[in-house]
Amino acid sequence: MAAPPTSLLERIQRPEVSKETAKKIALVEQQFIRAEVEQLRQSTRLLQPLFEKRSEVINEPDVRDIFWTRVFLNAPAEIEEYITLPDATILASTLTNLTVERFEIDAQGQGEPRSFRVTFEFRTGDENPYFTNEKLVKEFYWRKQVLTTTQGHKRTWDGLVSEPVRINWKEGQDPTNGLLDLACDLAEAEKKGGERQKLPEFTKLVEKKEELEAAAEHDHDHDDDEDHECGGPEDSMSFFSFFGYRGSDVTAEQSKVATKEDEEKFQKLLKGELVEEDEDDDSDDDDVEDDFDDIEIFPPGEELAIAIAEDLWPNALKYYGEYRDRHISIMPY
Repeated sequence: MAAPPTSLLERIQRPEVSKETAKKIALVEQQFIRAEVEQLRQSTRLLQPLFEKRSEVINEPDVRDIFWTRVFLNAPAEIEEYITLPDATILASTLTNLTVERFEIDAQGQGEPRSFRVTFEFRTGDENPYFTNEKLVKEFYWRKQVLTTTQGHKRTWDGLVSEPVRINWKEGQDPTNGLLDLACDLAEAEKKGGERQKLPEFTKLVEKKEELEAAAEHDHDHDDDEDHECGGPEDSMSFFSFFGYRGSDVTAEQSKVATKEDEEKFQKLLKGELVEEDEDDDSDDDDVEDDFDDIEIFPPGEELAIAIAEDLWPNALKYYGEYRDRHISIMPY
């Protein structure tokens, strides 16, 4: 008996593509990725003088105290959605400057452009009733890792990794409810050695996350009962939890090895040589997951960091102008 014809949707979702065609598609995809990375590398070098000129302009007395506050108040949706009302109040009254640096690019324009450093500067002393830090510096490293599952399948992970940055909150002012401090405590304890899950700091962090998630879920249910609009537990996540984002455990050495392996595979594909392909079956993905889901206090950290580095930072003048034009347009005559 002939097999029943598949629907159009099924054919689109599971295309019957030959291995040879799939290999060609993968190769072109990798070429696009490499071209985009090179484009970012070159644009970083070319735009640097303009960023320096912009810094001079926005440092004028009549602009410097309000520029970045206005930019953040008119931030794109990819950033705005992570800024709660208390966060906005803190940023509006304390933020004085923002800088993004592609610190792994050398003077010759060579290096990894996807790594970057974000520096937030704030008012100090009595002008900042929330915390004592003058600067918060968050570094993101682009890393790659090749993992093998218990079924023998290879999985490649790449993305941004970072270390938690502690904020010295003044009493009663921490919008993360102690979550950021616990993330920093765990990271510091791990550096001293010991299995992560056996550390008391691990238990404290996991319990705190569960406590806050349960409280947020309860508030969500309560709002639903009263027919109020509300998103979910993630809606109560503070922007300042972003400073606790970690991403993964991948070291620079592990990334170097994985990158070398990936490059060798790419060169073989360019020459038309046969290479061992990763399995498409993801049924054993759980076999390569670690406990980062348990300790990650800001899961969308990579997306937010990229939005800041690739949108808010280069387009700051546009967002400042949109804020100004929007408010001028609605002023009464």
